Amino acid sequence: MKTKSVGSFLRIGARVASLAGIVCASVSFAAPPTDNAEALAREQWSETIANTSVPSAGCFMAEYPSTAWMPVGCERAPDVPFVPRTGAGSDTVGDEDDYAAGVTGTLTKTVGSFPVVTGVTSEKGTGGANSYSLQLNSNFIGDGYSPGTSAACDGYSQCIAWAQFIYSSDERAVFMQFWLINFNSYAECPAGWNTYSGSCYTNSNAVHAPKLSISDLSGMKVAATAVNGGNDTVIFTGGGLAYSVSALDSSYVDLAASGNWDQSEFNIIGDGGGSKARFNTGSAITVRVTTTDGSTTAPTCIANGGTTGETNNLILHACKASGGASPHIQFLERN
Repeated sequence: MKTKSVGSFLRIGARVASLAGIVCASVSFAAPPTDNAEALAREQWSETIANTSVPSAGCFMAEYPSTAWMPVGCERAPDVPFVPRTGAGSDTVGDEDDYAAGVTGTLTKTVGSFPVVTGVTSEKGTGGANSYSLQLNSNFIGDGYSPGTSAACDGYSQCIAWAQFIYSSDERAVFMQFWLINFNSYAECPAGWNTYSGSCYTNSNAVHAPKLSISDLSGMKVAATAVNGGNDTVIFTGGGLAYSVSALDSSYVDLAASGNWDQSEFNIIGDGGGSKARFNTGSAITVRVTTTDGSTTAPTCIANGGTTGETNNLILHACKASGGASPHIQFLERN
């Protein structure tokens, strides 16, 4: 597998309100479900919209029960690094200590969800209550020794490419963040990329999304797709609303190129900068990572497969992989 620690290479040391009216109006319509039938209908809608392609590159939203994407204005993504793991490991989830779903082919899509959430009454992060991010992250593309397969690395063998699909609760934004780890130690970052501790990162556009309470966690999903010669896309659903951003795959790290994307990590963790999401005692969250690579074969549960540096205060338990029409891994984390 491509994923290796990058601890030897890296040590981790304004939102636009143009859509406020649209979002506020949408939130007012997306009332909480009132019964089990309504909750089931919303879950089915969430699954459908997460698997509904957007019509083009750009920013879109949808509102339950509609499965039609509506174009909305894009905004600038927050200038916050959602950092790679340090390689130091962790007793709780994150900073390498997480499961990744691994496939033998090339992933074209991954969906992360929380099918069961119990005992969760509060969560706090650097921004206070309900301060967290949902991240669906690719494997590290390249191993830092041999030439990487991402054209964005421009032939530097030490360069490791990485893609993240993010919902940030504090920043109220859905967007993608891309990294060239260790690139800046050997060359200037590409035009438009930020520098960070010897590495480079940049963002796609973002779409404004509301800050959702942790009580809505079981209804949240993040879907990521990558099309060779087409677009990378992130879709976030929660609270009866869905938000999507798409951008040209070749403009960033060539995630969709054959052999590049073969693992995915998904979890709820701190909201950037290596921060921690802290859940109340007694919290238990089941995480599911569903993979699409053209196969019905069960993906592999890859221990210590986490790539992000953000963490939470939960402890991982056993992971199970399943094949069939929706191949996936599923695991429990609790405190």
